[in-house]
Amino acid sequence: MSKAPSTPAPRASNAGIDAVDRSDPATPPYTDPPQPQTIGASHVDQEDPAVREAQEKRLIWVWDAPKGWKYWSAVNNTEVGVWYTSTAFIFMLFAGVLGLMVRVQLGVPDNDFLTASFYNQVYTLHGTVMMFLFAVPIFEAMAIILLPEMLGARDLPFPRLSAFGYWCFLIGGVFVCGSIFFDSAPASGWFMYPPLTTQERFTPGYGPDIWLLGLSFIEVASIAAAVELIVGTLKCRPPGMRLNLMPLYAWYVLVVAGMILFAFPPLIAGDILFEMERLFNWPFFDHERGGDPMLWQHLFWIFGHPEVYIVFLPAIALLAMIVPTFARRPIVGYSWIVLAAVGTGFLSFGLWVHHMFTTGLPSISLGFFSAASEAVAIPTGVQIFVFIATLLVGRVIFSVPMLFVSGALAIFVIGGLTGVMVALAPFDWQAHDTYFVVGHLHYVLIGGMLFPLVAGLYYWWPILGGRALSDTLGKIAFWMMFVGFNVGFFPMHFSGMMGMPRRVWTYPGGLGLDLPNLVSTIGAFIFAAGFLVVVADIVRPRGHLPLARRNHWNAGTLEWISEPEDKGWGVRSIPIISSRYPLWDQPNFLDDVDKGRFYLPDAEELKRETLVTGVLDAEPIQVLRVPGPTFMTMWAAIFLGAVFIFATFHWWYMTIAAAVLATGAILVWVWRGTAVIPEKREKDVGLGLSLPLYVSGPKAVGWWAMFITMVGDGTAFLSLIFGYFFYLTIHEQFPPTGVEGPGLFWPFAALAVFAAAWVATIAARRTNAAGQVLTGRLCMALGGALSLAAGTLLLWAPYAAGLDPVTHVYPATVWIIAIWTAVHAAVGALMLFYCLARSLVGHLTPEYDADIQNVALYWHFMACTAFVTVATLSLTPLAS
Repeated sequence: MSKAPSTPAPRASNAGIDAVDRSDPATPPYTDPPQPQTIGASHVDQEDPAVREAQEKRLIWVWDAPKGWKYWSAVNNTEVGVWYTSTAFIFMLFAGVLGLMVRVQLGVPDNDFLTASFYNQVYTLHGTVMMFLFAVPIFEAMAIILLPEMLGARDLPFPRLSAFGYWCFLIGGVFVCGSIFFDSAPASGWFMYPPLTTQERFTPGYGPDIWLLGLSFIEVASIAAAVELIVGTLKCRPPGMRLNLMPLYAWYVLVVAGMILFAFPPLIAGDILFEMERLFNWPFFDHERGGDPMLWQHLFWIFGHPEVYIVFLPAIALLAMIVPTFARRPIVGYSWIVLAAVGTGFLSFGLWVHHMFTTGLPSISLGFFSAASEAVAIPTGVQIFVFIATLLVGRVIFSVPMLFVSGALAIFVIGGLTGVMVALAPFDWQAHDTYFVVGHLHYVLIGGMLFPLVAGLYYWWPILGGRALSDTLGKIAFWMMFVGFNVGFFPMHFSGMMGMPRRVWTYPGGLGLDLPNLVSTIGAFIFAAGFLVVVADIVRPRGHLPLARRNHWNAGTLEWISEPEDKGWGVRSIPIISSRYPLWDQPNFLDDVDKGRFYLPDAEELKRETLVTGVLDAEPIQVLRVPGPTFMTMWAAIFLGAVFIFATFHWWYMTIAAAVLATGAILVWVWRGTAVIPEKREKDVGLGLSLPLYVSGPKAVGWWAMFITMVGDGTAFLSLIFGYFFYLTIHEQFPPTGVEGPGLFWPFAALAVFAAAWVATIAARRTNAAGQVLTGRLCMALGGALSLAAGTLLLWAPYAAGLDPVTHVYPATVWIIAIWTAVHAAVGALMLFYCLARSLVGHLTPEYDADIQNVALYWHFMACTAFVTVATLSLTPLAS
C-alpha cells in the first residue's frame, strides 16, 4: 500500500481547456520514449522504487528541452524565462552604457564629447530602453520562471504564448536599440511629446516612427505575458492553495498583471493616434486643425504613472519572499500587505496628472491629483513597515540578499520622501523639468527595482543556476553599488534646486553646477562598476563547484522544492497545500512530493500535463495538457514584427504581405496547439481522483484568457472614446460648424447587422451544443458574413458623409473609431470561419466546443463595442 500524503485530498469538480498537439513535428521530445504506464495511477505502489524510477524517466522524457538547433523551439517556462531574463539584462547593460555617455557629457561644462543631436538620441534611448525594455519586461521574465515553481505547477497554462511574447520582445528591442547605430534613433525623450514629434518639420526622419511602432510591438509581448500570468495565478494553483494561502509574490503578480491590462492599452491608443498623424497627416495633435497635444499627455501618463508602480510592486514582491526567509518567520501582516498592494495598484491610476501640474490645469484638478499623489504613500508605507516589523520580530540571518534588501529599503524611502515633495503642486512648479526630478526618479526606480532585483538574483540563483553566487563578490558589488548610487544621484537634487534643467546637452561654467555634475558622473561610474561585479559573478565559470544544496536558504515556499540539478518537470508531483509556508509547516512535505504521493506523479500517456484548479478555493478541476515545443511562435513573432518594421518605412505592400503571413502563422499555431480532442474523457491523477482532460466555457483557462484579453482590448477602445469626448469638451462646436456627422442611417444599419451577427454567434454556440451540428455551421457562416457586412456599413457611414480626416480632428476621430470597430468585426468574422473549419474537420463537436464558446465570449465584447461606437458617433452630434 502507498503511504498517504500528509494532507487529505480535496474533492474533485469539472473545468479547464487546452491540449497538446502531437502532430506538430517539433512537439515530441528527442529520444526514444520510455515505456508508458499501463495501469491507473491509483493502483500503483508509490513506495516501490522501481515504480518511481519509471515514472521519473517518463516525466523527464516528456518535459525534456529540445536539443541542438531545435532548442530554440522550446516553450516551457524554464527555457523561455531564462531567455527573457537574459535578454532584458542585456538591454539594461546597453542602456547603462548610454547613461554613462550622458554622465560623461555632463561631467564638465561646455563639453563636446557628444554632439547635441547625438546626445538627444542617447538620452532618449537610455530612458526608453530602461523603462520599456528592462523595468517592465524583467518583472514578466522573472515571473515566467518563478511563478510556476511557487504555485507547484508544471508550467503556465499557455507556454507558447510566453514564447511568442519573448520573440516579440527580442525583435522589437533589437529594432529600437539598433536604430542608434544608423543615426536614426528617436531623439525627443522617452515621452515623445507632440507636436514637436508629430510634425516632420520638427523631427524629420524615422526616429519617432521607430519609437512608436517598435514599442507598440513590444507592448504586444507585455500584454501577452500579463494574460499568461493572470490565468496562471488564478487557475494553476496547487490543490488547497486558496487565495488567502497564495505566496505574496503571486498576489503581486496578479495586481501588476492587472495593472498592465489597464495601463498599456491607453498608450497603444495614443500610439495609434500619433502614428496616424505622422503617416497620414491626421491632425489629432495639431492645434491649427482642432487637435490638442494635451490628449497625448493624458493618454501617455495614464500609462506612465501606473508604470512606475508596475515596476515597483514586483520588486516589493521579491522582498516579500526574501524577508521572511531570513527573518526565520512568516511575514507579519499578510492581509495588510495584500490590501496595500491592491490599494497601491488602484490609487496609481488616479495620479497621472501628477506629471501635468505645469500645463495650466484648473486649481480644483491640481488639488485633487495632489491629494491622490500624497495618498498613495499610505499603502506604500504599509508595505515598508510590514518588512521592518517582520525583521524586528524575527531572528535575522545576514546575507548578501539581505544586504541588497536593506539598501533597497533605504534608497526607496529617500525616493518616496522626494516623491511626496513633488506631489505638492507649488513645489512641483519649482522643481518640474529640473534635475531634482531626475534624482527622484532614479531613487524610486533603482532603489525600488534594481536593488531588490539583485537581491532576488542572489537569493534564487541556486535554483536558476544550480550553484550559489559568491558571498564575497556579492558584498563587494553591494557596497560599490550602494555608495556609487548615492554619490551619483543624490547631488542631482541639489543641482536641480539650483536650476539645472533636464534634457540639456551642456551648460556654461560659473553657475555652481560644475561640482555636483562631476560628483554625479564619478558616482555613476562607481555604481556601474559595482553592477559589473554582479554580472561577472553570474557569468564566471562555476562548473568545478559543487551543486548548491537543496532549499539553499531553508525557505518555506514551494519554489524551493526544485532540485539544483534542473529537471524540466518543474515539480515531481503536484502537492496539496494547507499552509502559506508548506516546507516549514507541513510534515514530510518534501518527501511526499519527491516520492510522487500527490497528484500527477507520472506521465503515462507521454504528454505534458499540469492541474487546473478553481479560482477561489483551488479545488482540482481538470488535467491540462499544455502544448510542447514549436517554431510557429517564432515565425508568428517574426512576421508580426515585419508588419511594424515595414510600416515604419512606409513599405505598404510588404506590410500587407507580412500581415497575411503573421495571420497564417497564428492560425496554424492555434489550430495545432489548442482545444485538441483527447483520446479519453478523464484521467486518473492519483489519490483516487479522476479529472476531465477537456472542458469548455467559463471553467476553462482558454475562456479566461479570452475574457482577460478583451478587458485589455476594451480599455484601449475606451481610450479612443475618451479622446473623442476630450475633443468634445475643448471645442465650442464638435463637430465644427459646416461639418456634418456620419448621420443616423448607416451607423444604425451597421449596428443592426452587428446585432444580427452577435445573435448568429450565440445561436451557433447553442445549436452546436444541442447536437444540431448543421444548423450550428450555418449560423457560424452567417455570423461571419454578417460581421464583414457590418464593418463595411460602419466604414461607409463617414465615407458617405464626406468626412475628410485630414481637414479637422473631428472627422479624423470619427474615422479612427470606425476603423477600430470594423477591424474587430473582421477579426470576429475570421474567428467564426475558423470555428466553421474546425467543425467541418471534426475538431469542434457538441461535446468538445471550446472554440465556439470562446468566440461567443469575444462577440459579447464586440456587440458592446459596436453599440458604444454607434452611440458615440451618431448621437453625440445631435446633442452638441
